Amino acid sequence: MNDGLPLFQNAVPKTPPPALTVTQVTTRIKAQLEGTFRDVWIQGEISNLKAASSGHVYFSLKDEGAMISAVAFNWGRKKQGFELKDGMEVLCRGTISVYASRGNYQLLVEAIEPRGIGSLQLAFDQLKEKLKSEGLFDLSRKKPLPQFPSRIVVITSPQAAAFHDVCTVLKRRAPFVEVLLVPALVQGAEAPAKLIQALRVADHHRLGQVILLTRGGGSLEDLWAFNHEELARTIASLSIPVVSAVGHEVDFTIADFVSDLRAPTPSAGAEILTQHWVALRDRSGQLKERMVRAQIRDLAFRRQALQILAGKLKSPQDQLREKAQRLDELSLGLERGVRMVLERRRATLERAAAKLHALSPLQVLSRGYALVSAEGGKRIIRSAAEVAGQDRLVLKFSDGEVEVRPC
Repeated sequence: MNDGLPLFQNAVPKTPPPALTVTQVTTRIKAQLEGTFRDVWIQGEISNLKAASSGHVYFSLKDEGAMISAVAFNWGRKKQGFELKDGMEVLCRGTISVYASRGNYQLLVEAIEPRGIGSLQLAFDQLKEKLKSEGLFDLSRKKPLPQFPSRIVVITSPQAAAFHDVCTVLKRRAPFVEVLLVPALVQGAEAPAKLIQALRVADHHRLGQVILLTRGGGSLEDLWAFNHEELARTIASLSIPVVSAVGHEVDFTIADFVSDLRAPTPSAGAEILTQHWVALRDRSGQLKERMVRAQIRDLAFRRQALQILAGKLKSPQDQLREKAQRLDELSLGLERGVRMVLERRRATLERAAAKLHALSPLQVLSRGYALVSAEGGKRIIRSAAEVAGQDRLVLKFSDGEVEVRPC
């Protein structure tokens, strides 16, 4: 097409570079941020605090030179030891992400601590790393739980709601399991020593097959008794397995890591300890149901077989009745047969009689003829030549006889 335009023969249209969509750009930025800033601690002042009816809390963290948006999902539904307020200095742990709809980056908050409690978190992390390096958290040293415990030792405060929850679950799922409460403080400066004492008593006297160490949820300070180093080493040294069920599902303590099993809640701890009892009960119920169904099917089969045999088996009385009925039927049939034979023979006889009657001489005589005989009716006269002069003839008519002499 460009033969007449030599200047354009080598011209090639330029292809624009590949373009990214806004979503693609945002997705890449989001991946970079979340991969780089995951599980970070950020200190700042709360501002623009807004609580939604859904339980989510939206706010900003700021300092002298910058500000970052933050959101704490379901914060309003969690049981916290403090309330968030504008102007509060806090430490927030979370992940930097991107809110794609607006293209803004924000902090997805997982935990919030008022400034000053961060030292407790640091102590927690340091103790956790120390005990972990010593192997106290290794799975190889954890003791297996009894599958069917008959006695469970519960170490908690008698007034705690956790103890009531545990008893409620155990009574519902395995009421035959004995529960032994070893009371102890679960909060405060004296709580670690009391918990250690209760654990040692339960283990020394073998009070049960398993220990459930439990309390309800709370703030980091409320649960601090379960982050005690000596308590952790005591749990690791026991011969009886220990289940730690401290706080809510989001709460973690050093006791959780060093115990033989961590339960997310006190109720969940009771459910874990009775799971094999419940499974055995359910399995027994299933087997019982199967056995009942099998027995019902067997009885139905035997009943059907018995009915079939009963239908084939006849009593002598029934047999006599059937024979008598059969005899009656044969007798009636014989009577009908004889009657039919007699009727047929009677009909034949009547037809023969009718023919005979039609051929009878009397019938001929009734038409005006006469029978001529001689010698007192002993000799029939068939022609005049047979008549002698002295013969007396007898003329027999249909209605009588007359004697005559020939002339």
